[in-house]
Amino acid sequence: MQGSGEQFAIRVNDLVVGFRQQTVIDHLSLDVRRGEILGLVGASGGGKSVLMRTIIGLIPKRSGRIQVMGIDIDNSHGRDVHTAAMWGILFQQGALFSSLTALQNIQFPLRENLVLSESLLNEIATAKLEMVGLTPVDGDKFPSELSGGMTKRVALARALALDPAIVFLDEPTSGLDPLAAGDFDELIKTLQETLGLTVFMVTHDLASLKTVCDRVAALADGKIVAIGPMRKLLRSDHPWVKAYFHGKRSLMLQPESS
Repeated sequence: MQGSGEQFAIRVNDLVVGFRQQTVIDHLSLDVRRGEILGLVGASGGGKSVLMRTIIGLIPKRSGRIQVMGIDIDNSHGRDVHTAAMWGILFQQGALFSSLTALQNIQFPLRENLVLSESLLNEIATAKLEMVGLTPVDGDKFPSELSGGMTKRVALARALALDPAIVFLDEPTSGLDPLAAGDFDELIKTLQETLGLTVFMVTHDLASLKTVCDRVAALADGKIVAIGPMRKLLRSDHPWVKAYFHGKRSLMLQPESS
C-alpha cells in the first residue's frame, strides 16, 4: 500500500511569499494528487503565477515547505538532470526563444541537461513536435512564423522534452480564439491520459476549468479558499468563489436543466 505522501505530486504546507511589505501568499497549503489535472483560479494579480513560480523555485519563499514528487525543494542540491526531469513548464505566451527555430526551442532543455548526438536530438525533438500535433515542416519555422496556437504547442513540446512527471501551465489558452483554445484543452487532456502526467494549470478560462480539470483550487486573500471538482466549487459559499463562478460570464458552467 502506498504511503500517504506517495499519492501526491506536489505538497505545499504553510507557504508564505511576499515582496517588500506586501504578502502575496499567506500561510497557504495545497496538495496536488499524482495523475490529476488541477486548475488554479484567482483574481488578476492575486498570486496564481507567484504560487506556481515559487513551487518551481523561481521566486523565494519567506517560510513554509514545498515537496515535489516526494523531494523537499529546500534540500535538493541544484538543478541536476533528475530534478530537471521532474517538471516541464509552459509559460504564458509560450516564451519561445525568437532566434531559434521551433525544433531548436524543443531541443534547448535536452542540450542543457543531457549529452546527445545531433541525430538523437533531432529525433527526440521531432517526436515531441508530432506529439503535440505539429509536423517536421513546422519545426523549421521561427516563432515569428507561428500562429498563436502553434506557439503554444511548440512551448508544450519543449515542456515535455525531458519526459517530466509534472507539467506546469501558466494561462495555456490565453490569447487563443475559442476553437484553438478548445483544441489545446483537448490536447492537454489527451497527453495527460496517455503519459500519466500530473498537470498544474493556472488559468482564468472557465471552459478549460469545466472540460479539462479533475479538481479546481480557488486562491483568494493569499490562501486556497475552496478546492474540489467543479460541482463542489459551484456550491461554495465563499464570496469571491461565488462571484467568480456565478457571474454573468460563467453561465456556461451552470448545470443544464433537465
